[in-house]
Amino acid sequence: MHMERIRIVGNPNLQLKGKVKISGAKNAVLPAITASLLTKEKVRLKNIPLVKDVFTILTVMKELGANYSKRKNTLSIQAKKINSAEASYELISAMRASILVLGPLLARYGKAIVALPGGCAIGSRPIDLHIHGLEKLGATISLEHGYIKAEAKKLHGAEIEFEKKSVGGTENLIMAASLAQGETVLKNCSLEPEVLDLCELLVKMGAKIDGIGQETIRIKGVKELGGATHDIIPDRIEAGTFLVAGALTRGNIVLTNSRPHHLDTIIEKLRYSGAKIEQLNNNSLRVIGSEDIKSQDVTTSPYPGFPTDMQAQFTILMTQASGTSIITETIFDRRFTHINELLRLGANIEVSGDKATVRGKTPLSGAEIIASDLRASASLILAGLIASGETIVNKVEHLDRGYEKLEGKLKSLGAHIERIKE
Repeated sequence: MHMERIRIVGNPNLQLKGKVKISGAKNAVLPAITASLLTKEKVRLKNIPLVKDVFTILTVMKELGANYSKRKNTLSIQAKKINSAEASYELISAMRASILVLGPLLARYGKAIVALPGGCAIGSRPIDLHIHGLEKLGATISLEHGYIKAEAKKLHGAEIEFEKKSVGGTENLIMAASLAQGETVLKNCSLEPEVLDLCELLVKMGAKIDGIGQETIRIKGVKELGGATHDIIPDRIEAGTFLVAGALTRGNIVLTNSRPHHLDTIIEKLRYSGAKIEQLNNNSLRVIGSEDIKSQDVTTSPYPGFPTDMQAQFTILMTQASGTSIITETIFDRRFTHINELLRLGANIEVSGDKATVRGKTPLSGAEIIASDLRASASLILAGLIASGETIVNKVEHLDRGYEKLEGKLKSLGAHIERIKE
């Protein structure tokens, strides 16, 4: 089996400069792909990122009976008929988002057998919010041998309040409710742009959804949905990662194909730390890093708060800030795995429970490190850029799950970075 690693020749004085195009959002394209299970007709998705998670979910879709074709960043997918209601463990275990086939399968096919998901090792993510909601819509659900078995002759509308915000839970229930009989009212819905993007696709397919972008969403079920063409929104986490890269390296980077208003909290935090960020037009931004990075505390919270997916990258920035910062992770437990690796590079960070105390400014020096999850891998690469000497990042398959050609994009901005295959 060949291993891929990323090798970086770091430079504490590196200044990244140039233009970078942000890819489509991984977390918007995955539910959009599973939404195609709700119709016999063709769904065309544009601006899709070519990342591993997309190919994983497409393999799941094929197993269920869908056909697809892909040209560059456009995907056409059609599930004329569903051959199988079972999504096997081999596939689901590779990626948690596969749970998003549960709602659509149940709504259109009347049953679903989906393995309990694996995916990133970042703490317990409760699937019970999905299950509880689908039961309220009339599904009978049992857990057997690591599989969720769900059946429903016909789903019917219900009023459901999420105990806590769940992006996947909100998405699964909106999809299921769009084909249910009668009206469904969902309360305490997630407000993430990716949820709104899914709703917009479903409306194009003929769903009746009111309150898109609000905490209470009303869905009037329809008999059937049709095909649609839809542009996937840009990836705000990839955009945030490049904004941090610019701030970290006193760089000057223009981001194209991004949605600045999805990045408000990230931009606010970076500006406070000293970076200059200007919006050039509706879909591009410029970041100019400053000599002096100011320390500050950050607490992750659901959108529109500071995203948990940007926590690792921001931690790196704070290692180069003058002073002490406290990073509080409220979304996932076990999401500080990257910190042990940062310590190997010379960072001064102490973890206690859900808090990481970062003391800056500390010079970093290159070492061999291991990526443990998707966002951690991006933060380790950022660290390698400004560490003196050579850094080798192992297990880059995590990176490829959610970033399209990250090293290629960094290279075009002036980083000394390459992928090595062995």
